[in-house]
Amino acid sequence: MLIKRRRAWEIPEHLATPESVFLSRRALLGGAAGLAAGSLVAPRALLAAEGGLYPAPRNPAYTLDRAVTPERFSGDYNNFYEFGTSKSVLPAANALKTSPWTVKIDGLVEKPFEIGVEDLIRKVGLEERLYRHRCVEAWSMAVPWTGFPLSKLVALAKPAAGAQYVQFQTFLDKSMAPGQRSFFYPWPYLEGLTMAEAGNDLAFLVTGVYGKPLPNQFGAPIRLAVPWKYGFKSIKSIVKVSFTAERPKTFWEGLQAAEYGFWANVNPAVPHPRWSQATERVLGTNERVPTLIYNGYGDQVADLYKGLEKERLFV
Repeated sequence: MLIKRRRAWEIPEHLATPESVFLSRRALLGGAAGLAAGSLVAPRALLAAEGGLYPAPRNPAYTLDRAVTPERFSGDYNNFYEFGTSKSVLPAANALKTSPWTVKIDGLVEKPFEIGVEDLIRKVGLEERLYRHRCVEAWSMAVPWTGFPLSKLVALAKPAAGAQYVQFQTFLDKSMAPGQRSFFYPWPYLEGLTMAEAGNDLAFLVTGVYGKPLPNQFGAPIRLAVPWKYGFKSIKSIVKVSFTAERPKTFWEGLQAAEYGFWANVNPAVPHPRWSQATERVLGTNERVPTLIYNGYGDQVADLYKGLEKERLFV
């Protein structure tokens, strides 16, 4: 007899946002081309949604232990320091020009290249996954991301044997992003993973959310989602992916290494130097719930860190 054991982060499928809701939303978007600039969805996104890419088929292997966070909460509560330190960066993020957008692949690869996001999507395809998102600030949400496994991009890049890390870089445009005019921050935003982490199936490149293309404040047109790590590792608006032999000096590590390390894996038993990580505030309900080791994804990622116990794996 086959017995299916749910992983720590799973719930029954009926608690996830149904596909019919996404289909209804897409129909609504089709008539919304005249919305004002303050809308969550830009004209480019409307066109892409009508192109049939969104909503993408849901991968049933990725479900949640809680209901999906309503978009009205997650869509207006975002960290995007390029556009300000407030959580309400939506109006400022409307200045982000996302089309055309290309991603450069370089470093220790067979042949460096540059590819448009639309072309990349056509090569790899899209799927929807329900992921938990845990911020280092101790709030959390549950998100229906659309995208593709990072491993597919790694395969396209054909990295050399000497590549040990993957470095991600966001755009740098001070005229467009007022936060980048601050000399206090080490712009551009850089993040990194080991090759083993990049090859884990949970590592996901995101191009959409809630059944439609990614709105600007979420990190359009392409961002990273690594749900077992604190949210600052999930870099937004990626313009370059580099394969390197040396560990990247990441954005927050460069700014305050005593508080934000390279690994940044979620662990309720390891506090941030200024607050506890034992519990998290669920966005939309403000309920306080216990935080799980690796944000509930330990079964899938804990083996990545065997032999690295001397590293500062958390925070």
